[in-house]
Amino acid sequence: MSFVMAPAFTVEPRYYYNLNKRINKARSITGNSGNFISLKTTFHPDWFLISNEDNVNVVSDISFVPTWGIRRTIGMHFCYEAGFGIGYRRYLQSDGYYGDKDYVAVNLHLRIGYKF
Repeated sequence: MSFVMAPAFTVEPRYYYNLNKRINKARSITGNSGNFISLKTTFHPDWFLISNEDNVNVVSDISFVPTWGIRRTIGMHFCYEAGFGIGYRRYLQSDGYYGDKDYVAVNLHLRIGYKF
């Protein structure tokens, strides 16, 4: 069985747009409970790889995905989050397969977290 680990750098600034509405309806905003929009930006460099195979390469890419999502707190410690977005991905080098083309990037996530 083969495996490859490569670095990925992600920045996702968020704007929680309904916090005042939640406060006016006496709903909690603890732990950033609310709806948000974000711009998820991810860069996969080809700086180094960790693999059990030799001569493995990763094609660098960058993606920009506008995302809409919700985040809610359950009790004192648990939270959940769901989000969806469609955006843009660009491969930064040509390897004969991907080429210098633009692609659609999708961000779909469901997360459960625990706050200490």
